[in-house]
Amino acid sequence: MSASLAEKLRSIAGTPHVLTGIDCSPYVLEGRTPEAVVFPGSKEEVAAVLGVAAEVGIPVIPWGGGTRLALGSPPPRLGLVIGLTRLNRVLEHVPGDLTATVEAGITLGGLQAALGARGQWLSLDPPHAERATLGGILASNASGPRRHLYGTCRDLLIGLTVVSADGSIVRGGGKVMKNVAGYDLPKLYIGSLGTLGILVEATLKLRPRPDEDRLVVARFERLGDAAGAARAVMASDLIPSALDVVDAAAAEALGLGTCGGALLIGVDGIREQVEWQCGELRRLVEPLGARAPEVRDGAERDRLWRGLGELGRAGIADVAAVMRWGGLPTRIGELMESAGATARRNGLRAALTAHAGVGISTAVLAGTDADAVVRTLDAWRGLVDTAGGQAVLEWAPLAVKERVAVWDEPGPAFRLMKAIKDQLDPSGILNPGRFVGGI
Repeated sequence: MSASLAEKLRSIAGTPHVLTGIDCSPYVLEGRTPEAVVFPGSKEEVAAVLGVAAEVGIPVIPWGGGTRLALGSPPPRLGLVIGLTRLNRVLEHVPGDLTATVEAGITLGGLQAALGARGQWLSLDPPHAERATLGGILASNASGPRRHLYGTCRDLLIGLTVVSADGSIVRGGGKVMKNVAGYDLPKLYIGSLGTLGILVEATLKLRPRPDEDRLVVARFERLGDAAGAARAVMASDLIPSALDVVDAAAAEALGLGTCGGALLIGVDGIREQVEWQCGELRRLVEPLGARAPEVRDGAERDRLWRGLGELGRAGIADVAAVMRWGGLPTRIGELMESAGATARRNGLRAALTAHAGVGISTAVLAGTDADAVVRTLDAWRGLVDTAGGQAVLEWAPLAVKERVAVWDEPGPAFRLMKAIKDQLDPSGILNPGRFVGGI
């Protein structure tokens, strides 16, 4: 990076908030080191930095807590990293309207603590809440087990402020749940991985904190029985907040002991309702083969949910790759069993989990044989494709990403996606090459 460009960045954000040279090493991504890292302190500073980047044509990579940066194809060049952690304020919280407007650099844990002081919460539970920033969560559309009842980022977003590729500050949506009719443009940016603009502020829909929050753990002799019990829960009158199936390896990693598979069922709400649902769940799953279902609460409940979210990188030794796929909820058990058998045939280990109610599965592959890893991932993608689903390689070393596609083929929708990218980022400086189809 030229000295003049570095000086411009320092004049915008302040010298202490601009890193160059060896100081950029904590921000290496896919083996590439950024030319500079800048931490703006306001959305106006973000806009000014993007304006400078647009002038010289340097690529820009938004960086929040870094928990989801492994998602995406390797970048062709890591130019300027814009860190958003200084944008970490709650700008407005209106408890009576159940809404809050916050800056994108606030961590989910910090936001939940601020909202909890007023008896409310944001009903999102992706992994690494203590590090994951709201902007990163929205940009990657991250979620956790509670998406079963509460939905994803798109369901909770009311308004959004974005800095576009040319440095313009663009606002969309509103500050209340009832909004004017028309195109819901803010949702266009959800899951776009920062390729259309840098998210700097968001207005969100909140909920009152539940009186009780419990986790029912049901273990089975067979994975197929656990998946069958999940279907029975979905067909019942019960309203769980989470419904996750885990295979034997994932259950063991979570400290659930030896079993063929397990069903993790979250229940929250008022005390009487929660107690009734826990009792009904026991009566429902025991005849289906569940071994003495247990109710977990407090720290043990939190440990299990946290362990489930972190299984891909912390809970399994020798992790070689993590793949996520979406498909029909009715085929969850079949896909998990087939994927596990494929890994074993290739001499590898796999731990598989699924949000059973929405058909989203995560497969953690472990082992050291690189050729076997590539064969297994390709076979998994084939299984999912045959079942009518979609797969994405969520995490893998660069050597694996060079041999296995991160994304499925985009299909006919790619033409529209590319046209949107060209309109919003004509110079192609926003996180280039990382999204579907090389966008």
